[in-house]
Amino acid sequence: MKTIAAGVFKTNCLALMDEIQAKREPVIITKRGKPVVKIVPVKEDEDEIFGFLKGKLTILGDVVGPVVPLAEWDRLK
Repeated sequence: MKTIAAGVFKTNCLALMDEIQAKREPVIITKRGKPVVKIVPVKEDEDEIFGFLKGKLTILGDVVGPVVPLAEWDRLK
């Protein structure tokens, strides 16, 4: 994995973004020698957040009704 100082990244930002996209390889940006940011290429064909559990869960029972029967509510107080 390539490591670049923040100053070098600042001056070559657009070129580095093109390189990251073309090579599909992440780059770590450092500040005073310590890693600060990791830039990774985007997976365009895959949405990582929305819908990632689609088809993996099954709803069993009533998801709207109370978990505890109404007759037992007074005992919970």
